[in-house]
Amino acid sequence: MQPELSVAGREPRMINLALQGGGAHGAFTWGVLDRLLDEPSLSFEGIVATSAGAMNAAVMAYGLAAGGRSGAQGALANFWRRVSHASASGPLQPSLFDRLTGSRSLEFSPAFVMFDLVTRLMSPYQFNPFNFNPLRQVLEQSIDLDAIRMARCPVKLSICATNVRTGKVKVFGNDELSIDAVMASACLPFLFQAVEIDGEAYWDGGYMGNPAIFPLIYGCDTPDVLVVHINPIERTDLPRTAGEILNRINEISFNSSLLREMRAVAFVTQLIDTQGTPPPNLKRVFVHGISDDDMMKNLSVSSKLNADWGSLVDLRDRGRECAELWLIANYDDIGKRSTVDIRERYL
Repeated sequence: MQPELSVAGREPRMINLALQGGGAHGAFTWGVLDRLLDEPSLSFEGIVATSAGAMNAAVMAYGLAAGGRSGAQGALANFWRRVSHASASGPLQPSLFDRLTGSRSLEFSPAFVMFDLVTRLMSPYQFNPFNFNPLRQVLEQSIDLDAIRMARCPVKLSICATNVRTGKVKVFGNDELSIDAVMASACLPFLFQAVEIDGEAYWDGGYMGNPAIFPLIYGCDTPDVLVVHINPIERTDLPRTAGEILNRINEISFNSSLLREMRAVAFVTQLIDTQGTPPPNLKRVFVHGISDDDMMKNLSVSSKLNADWGSLVDLRDRGRECAELWLIANYDDIGKRSTVDIRERYL
């Protein structure tokens, strides 16, 4: 890693965060957050998140409430360490060949091959009738919900899930946050039984927003939205295997709502630029993004299930590097302009 250059001492800036989901690839977001938390002059008003992003967001919010910036960094590190420990006792382990290739995948793991086959032939109500999910215990050990619900939590948290019955997005805020809400946001229907909350069943929030941006637009005063991307929007290679095809379908589905919202942002921005002042009930939004599409494109579908500690640390370190580059290049633009060409990136 290159030596990091702090932007501390500059004029204070505030941003909102939008965190995508993507299984173990969420460790990249961990690295981004870890680097952003190093900057004392940078603060956060709101966080909207889905799936693995929701777990990062909830853990970060708890850490900030309990121990400030260092508390958030420690909470995130402890969470991902627990994820790795929980995974180490399970069957989905990279094979020796997977480790030698350095691909972070499970492609040559017999357990993964069997798991992939079973999830295509059976529903989670059949192959996992007791609805066991080790992530629930990890979250329970990593988050104090009372700290998030109470007024001392410094960020507005919005966790997205998909209502199975209505097909609409459900946003859980600080006051209604629960372990079930975070689990619902990360509930992939091919892997886990739907999570029931107050009589409604929920699946992964990525189907309706990965993540949804509107809670930040309407619920926060800060105009800046920093999207931490995990799922590539574009892929040059045609998916050919069943796993690659299913993964690309999920990527397209999960990115579709984000693209729609960004089109709306671009339209409002053009309207404001044309009229000079924002129309009633509309405001200018500055969009920023941190990603490493080249790396993510080269990771296999199975790597999203690989929580081997070495793999997680590599993703974390790359996330820190990308956040470092973004801070150096764009810090002074926060509150002034978008650092992403919305039309080129999303339209």
